[in-house]
Amino acid sequence: MKNVAVLTSGGDAPGMNAAIRSVVRSSISMGLNVFGINKGYNGLIRGDIHQMNMASVADIIQKGGTILRTARSEEFKTEEGQNKAVSIAKVFNIDGIVVIGGDGSFMGAKKLTEKGIACIGVPGTIDNDLAYTDYTIGFDTAVNNVLDAVNKIRDTSTSHERVSIIEVMGRNSGDIALYSGLAGGAESIIVPEVEYSVEDVCRRLIIGRNRGKLHSIIIIAEGAGDAKELEEQIRQRVDMDVRTSILGYIQRGGNTTAADRVLASRLGARAVELLAEGKGGRVVGIKDNKIVDVDISNALSMKKEFDHELYKLATTLSSRDAQ
Repeated sequence: MKNVAVLTSGGDAPGMNAAIRSVVRSSISMGLNVFGINKGYNGLIRGDIHQMNMASVADIIQKGGTILRTARSEEFKTEEGQNKAVSIAKVFNIDGIVVIGGDGSFMGAKKLTEKGIACIGVPGTIDNDLAYTDYTIGFDTAVNNVLDAVNKIRDTSTSHERVSIIEVMGRNSGDIALYSGLAGGAESIIVPEVEYSVEDVCRRLIIGRNRGKLHSIIIIAEGAGDAKELEEQIRQRVDMDVRTSILGYIQRGGNTTAADRVLASRLGARAVELLAEGKGGRVVGIKDNKIVDVDISNALSMKKEFDHELYKLATTLSSRDAQ
């Protein structure tokens, strides 16, 4: 293998730039030519490709987003689009591609590998929703972004003796809500994986108020229900001032945490090593703080298990705080 490339696909995640940097510099250190593909699979189909060097990735390790940019490609989902992508890769003599993204991006990597372009997947998604790895790149930064917002909202919530509902990202995974809720001392954490009752949420609020608590924080994942609807349901049941904050894309931005920079650097380097060994159709991840690689089909078939023990701990601690 002489020529490799790197692309970012799907939603952006803090740490993608650190992973790109690792891929580029690791490739060069192994004597490989490395190319950057702009705008994901869409850019591959259109030949939006340029060669990269050490200077191409200078001063990006701390930055959120992705310097290669990202886009979703409906055309790439078709057989014709995939064949175009393979043809363009061959025009640039690209032997292998490091694909940084989530499960949708990995599906594309699987298709390219089956068509002769070796691909290695690197997990870049803030949702932490890939089962084969303990953590995905961007998750730690997103949780810390949420915590920063929680701390600020708590200040005004206390001043007005208010209940604050904070909606965070996570359509199918409640990990951001769980980790930020536990670390932020939320009274209630609402996630897609666990059923909840409005009555139980209200009970916690009343207990806290009766013991003199000036504020309450409720964190809800976007996939667990409508935050504004929850606000209205609480208003109908308890006489409290309730406000909703939807954090949205603020969770994706900002400087990348040390944990995500280190993880991205380790995973990017291992991805290049696998390509240099002539391997494709695999994804890299971290298990028990060790870098692992897994067959991409197996990785995509694994079901993500929610950490019910951690959720139980968060519930226990919030209950103690509310009493």
